[in-house]
Amino acid sequence: MFNSSEKDDLEAAVASLLHKAKEKGATQAAVSASLSRGFSVDLRKGAVDNLEFNRDKGITFLVYSGQRQGVATSSDLSAAALDRCVEKAWYIAKHTDEDPFAGLAPADRMASQMPDLDLYHPWDITPEQAIVLLQEAEAAGMQSDPRIQNSEGVSLNTHAAIGVYGNSHGFLGHTQQTSHSFSCVLLAAEADGKMQRDYDYTCSRRADELENFSLIAKNAAQYAVQRLGSRAIPTGKMPILLSERIAGQIWGKLVAAISGSNLYRDASFLKNSVGQKILNVCVNITENPSIPGGWGSCSFDNEGVTAVKRELVQQGVLNGYLLNSYSARHLGLESTGNAGGAHNLLVHSTGESASELLQKMDRGLLVTELMGMGVNLVTGDFSQGASGFFVEQGQVQYPVEGVTIAGNLKDMFAHIIAIGSDVNRRSYIQSGSILISEMTVAGSD
Repeated sequence: MFNSSEKDDLEAAVASLLHKAKEKGATQAAVSASLSRGFSVDLRKGAVDNLEFNRDKGITFLVYSGQRQGVATSSDLSAAALDRCVEKAWYIAKHTDEDPFAGLAPADRMASQMPDLDLYHPWDITPEQAIVLLQEAEAAGMQSDPRIQNSEGVSLNTHAAIGVYGNSHGFLGHTQQTSHSFSCVLLAAEADGKMQRDYDYTCSRRADELENFSLIAKNAAQYAVQRLGSRAIPTGKMPILLSERIAGQIWGKLVAAISGSNLYRDASFLKNSVGQKILNVCVNITENPSIPGGWGSCSFDNEGVTAVKRELVQQGVLNGYLLNSYSARHLGLESTGNAGGAHNLLVHSTGESASELLQKMDRGLLVTELMGMGVNLVTGDFSQGASGFFVEQGQVQYPVEGVTIAGNLKDMFAHIIAIGSDVNRRSYIQSGSILISEMTVAGSD
């Protein structure tokens, strides 16, 4: 999808800006340039709702005059546009206040090895071909059960991107990656007209690793039908099993709480927690940026720092934070190579299958969807709307909606008693279902 000249053009633009920064007398400078293209198709009830082509190009120029910083961006890579970019960034750098924490990551932390991580696999598919695949899949889902009465649509996305990052340390690195996905949302109706919706999706770096679209649509239909007859349950305390589909959302709260920007702003309940037991002893989490084809795989972070494998959590003990160079300086620490976020978090299973976790829970709530934004990272307070299934004697009894699950993330993390082997690999966070021994469920009184 990209030819060698396009990569060369990005590298030339990066080199040009770094040279111009040096001529200006900049203390340090960094440039990131990118090019992406692809298309997305949304279809509903056999008709195309939206067909969107994407072709974006951009460059970000970061320059330092001592401890003063200036940033400028451009979508034009012509010589004249780059000159304007330099002037704007340099003007900002000369007129902003000094920031004692500003600057590039240390030169000795720059990546030197950049192996092929198998991230780039363009898909030779036309929009016309995509539309046919979507029509076939949606029809398969609609026809799979007579209770499926409507569709909120099916979507296909295919995109490719190339990026180049360079800085005044002499570092220059490039990345190429693709992403392809299909999703389907269907609605099932009860005899009284009440409706339930649900979804399924598949995604991969490689088109040939996507799951069968018609099967995904049938799964969406099945999930929607299973939710018919949903009701609330009485308020009380009970075990909670978070399905693998939403497990990543909970670990996402952990990621946010140990990220440098929240830590140095005193906006995290996990500040000063390195070396402490913050989760139950059964929880082990590995960060591995070198997984071939992984959604969070990379050789270097957004500052050029080497991304390394590490045991982020061992037997519930937090071994480190997620820091870029700026947040690290605020905290008196060193960058962990996480400028841009975490890289492939692998939450290790305690060995139980999904059905075994239901048996272990015995009586409680299986949560398949969380709604709302009720999480306070400063205090750890957690309260979100939920739907799923009531479980008794280890068996699903009936669907549940209109409830809220509440607690504190510290308590939730401490009361995780099992993590399933049903790992969801469709995200940079890979986790199975999470069994929490007790939470408050607010339902019908």
